[in-house]
Amino acid sequence: MAVPRSKVSRMKRGQRRAHDALAQPTYIEDKDSGERRRPHHIDLKTGMYRGRKILEPKADA
Repeated sequence: MAVPRSKVSRMKRGQRRAHDALAQPTYIEDKDSGERRRPHHIDLKTGMYRGRKILEPKADA
């Protein structure tokens, strides 16, 4: 049976858990429209990605 050799200190425990925090999603300002959007994602309002039209824009319902 596995038994720990010694107690894990608060510092070592905290260092291990340092990467467990949830990161906030990143947003960038669009060059053309000036609105915030996710990087490397298609802008659904305009249908543009990297300066090219990929999709038809979403119709306002």
